[in-house]
Amino acid sequence: MAPTDFELVTRLQKDDIKAFDLLYAKYAVNLYRFALKYLKSKEESEELVQSVFMKLWEMRRSVKADTSFKSFLYTIVHNDMCVLFRKRKYNQDFIRETLRMTDQASTEVEESIDYRSALEKVEKIIENLPEKQKLIFIKSRHEGKSTKEIAEEVGLSPGTVDNYISASLKFIKSKLKNESFCNVSELL
Repeated sequence: MAPTDFELVTRLQKDDIKAFDLLYAKYAVNLYRFALKYLKSKEESEELVQSVFMKLWEMRRSVKADTSFKSFLYTIVHNDMCVLFRKRKYNQDFIRETLRMTDQASTEVEESIDYRSALEKVEKIIENLPEKQKLIFIKSRHEGKSTKEIAEEVGLSPGTVDNYISASLKFIKSKLKNESFCNVSELL
């Protein structure tokens, strides 16, 4: 008779690798299918499931054995997918706004640009920002944090955080003015 989730979680709390492996074998495929249904990407779904089980291992001692383990796992998957969707949206919004800001970008060009190539160019520009400015910009645009949240995290005033973000946008815009988005072949 196969062990119950309660038994496996109790063993997992005691660092039992075999219990972890049995839980993985029991739930990984269904979690993958669930994630794939929404993410529409095999790679992202696989990474998400791996991430969930890494989190499970890291928090194994605090997992409650007397609650629904299945619900617990699906909640983690759901929350991680929400974070991923938010990140996707911020990246798409950022690219769209960046293209709108440049004088050379037009609606027609925006639709014809390869999203991934454009994103790579913008990411390279972001990498050239000074460290603190880059950190604040990433927290704002990639992680979706508010000015107040960032200010508390990095120990600066909200006004200073806004100045860093504004300076980052100006820097990116100035670099993109030198890019020729009209020549799509360069992006490929």
